[in-house]
Amino acid sequence: MKLLVTFSRKKMREPIIARVVKETGVLVCIDRAQIDSAAGEVLIDVPDKEATYISERMRAMGAQVRILENAIIRDENECVDCGACISICPREVFTFDEEWKLQVSEERCVLCRRCVLACPHHALSQQE
Repeated sequence: MKLLVTFSRKKMREPIIARVVKETGVLVCIDRAQIDSAAGEVLIDVPDKEATYISERMRAMGAQVRILENAIIRDENECVDCGACISICPREVFTFDEEWKLQVSEERCVLCRRCVLACPHHALSQQE
């Protein structure tokens, strides 16, 4: 499951992800990270059964955590299976099946928003 972790560097000087991995033994995959001297935002992927536990541990350390159950939301009434999202996606989240219907592999998404901007029918959005 995807967790979006945000934190202020002013409040937190310790390596939050490393500490949580060390304390819990749960391996974390970092999908995307934007960190500077003031703040950070990290998208991590953790086993579904551990998502609540990991998010609680990170909150206890001062981070804000959002559990993202649906990274990409596709409005099937608006989607015309044009494939504009396929070519722009850096993680191959979108594919066509044998019948040329668009398929979405949400677990691969890193929330770059390229597909949302590229969709001519505004059929794609991200969880807020």
